[in-house]
Amino acid sequence: MSRAAILAEARDWLGTPYRHQASVKGAGADCLGLVRGVWRGVYGAEPETLPPYTPDWAERGGAETLRDGARRHLREIALEAARPGDVILFRIAAGAPAKHCAILSDGTAEAGRIIHAYWGRAVTETWLTPWWRRRAACAFRFPDMGAA
Repeated sequence: MSRAAILAEARDWLGTPYRHQASVKGAGADCLGLVRGVWRGVYGAEPETLPPYTPDWAERGGAETLRDGARRHLREIALEAARPGDVILFRIAAGAPAKHCAILSDGTAEAGRIIHAYWGRAVTETWLTPWWRRRAACAFRFPDMGAA
């Protein structure tokens, strides 16, 4: 799989409205729905069916559900090794479980851009600002993608 294919698919989702739990290009997606949609666009069927989740799932459960799910299907890499096409997980609050995900679209986890969906915004490509960089928790690579 190529980084170019992942980025092309992710950019094809730009402008998709934010919709909690959704993953339908052009109709609605949340951050995880975007990553799921990119997976389907590049690999085909999703590797597992997700159970319903509430907007406050991480705060209520405390488990690293998003990180653990990523570990089942993506390859964990060092955050500083993230390159365009890789997935970054974020902790919105210090000490809380990772709750947000984005696809690095340009640069590195130190200085780059991300494609993501978040409350009140459509799928968008934004700078990885200091606010986001401070919250970056871990990074993952899609299967069958090389290091470069």
